[in-house]
Amino acid sequence: MYHYTAIVTCLAVALYLFLATQVARARIRYGVKLPAITGNADFERIYRIQMNTLEWTPIFLPSLWLFAIYIGDAAAAAVGALWVVGRIVYFIGYREAVAKRSPGFFIQALAATILWVGAIGGAAWRLAH
Repeated sequence: MYHYTAIVTCLAVALYLFLATQVARARIRYGVKLPAITGNADFERIYRIQMNTLEWTPIFLPSLWLFAIYIGDAAAAAVGALWVVGRIVYFIGYREAVAKRSPGFFIQALAATILWVGAIGGAAWRLAH
């Protein structure tokens, strides 16, 4: 069973739901009416945080689960938790200024890369053996 990976998956979904609510709140705060996605730099940064998270999620989730299957549940959950932490750091930094987004982006990109490399490596290893 993959209990730890399931918990990290739920944390990632909860983070995404939180980010969606932040965009809704920012629309009200900065007066950006639907369907607009531009017009206020503070809103645009919050919107990009959500969109960037959405863009990385299809890389993260399959890699997380394949890593769990081929390498192990606890290791996948640990690296997956690092991805979630990276996304939180990204949110905190980018919300403040564009220049402050890099540390969180690096953390989550590193975690996603580790998961993907582990998934493909584990699958190839099993195929070869």
